[in-house]
Amino acid sequence: MDESVVVSPDWVATRLEEPGVRIVDVRDPWEYDGIGHVPGAVSVPFDSYRDESDVDRGTLPGPAAFGELLSGVGIAPDDTVVAYDDTHGVFAARFVLTALEYGHDDVRLLDGDYSAWNRAHETTTDEPDLEPTAYEPDPLAREESPLVGLEAVEDALARDALFVDTREEHEFAEAHLPGAVRFDWREVVDDETRRLKSGGELEDVLAAYGISRDREIVLYCNTARRISHTYVVLRALGYDDVAFYEGSLTEWLANDGEVETGLD
Repeated sequence: MDESVVVSPDWVATRLEEPGVRIVDVRDPWEYDGIGHVPGAVSVPFDSYRDESDVDRGTLPGPAAFGELLSGVGIAPDDTVVAYDDTHGVFAARFVLTALEYGHDDVRLLDGDYSAWNRAHETTTDEPDLEPTAYEPDPLAREESPLVGLEAVEDALARDALFVDTREEHEFAEAHLPGAVRFDWREVVDDETRRLKSGGELEDVLAAYGISRDREIVLYCNTARRISHTYVVLRALGYDDVAFYEGSLTEWLANDGEVETGLD
């Protein structure tokens, strides 16, 4: 597992006092305040870094809004940022994807979640002292974005790319992109440890669905939350040809895209 993408609780625990290492808690504020959090973590709730307008609900918040958000919690562009939640990392993965898209070079996902951290490491309810920064996102910093739009998805369908749908079975049965395979994003998580399965186990799980490094892969769900987790896991495993359909099925249906139904 590539530590530039996903890091263990022990990795975080040994670096809590290092300058430039910032921990981001994306749970609800009441969880951060009332249940406790990783020492030194700042609160950046999930709803704060997605577009909540009626026009484009659930998608990226825009660089200006994201920059203002990170400035307020004292994060600088050259910081090493590690994000976590208490839902196996699915909400934190969305933060990772957002930060990467807006040009943050070093952002990682905590392997596991708050519950996994709490089993072996101390927590606190103390809030860190924050010194606001002047964070300026740089969306053009990435040489190539994994995000693709409607036209690119149509082209990928014509090329017979592998479309991976990470939604629930009933959602998939109701409507999915032609030829898509359903892959429950939670299959990569060990229910007992709440952490990701071992590298070998992950490869076996992915192979069972035909998800391999020699395929062009396009991920989608409804509003791009669940595919964030799968995207981060594939990056950590070294998959290179992975596209992220930000509009997902919501946009596809709104544009009368062709769909299939059922589980076959």
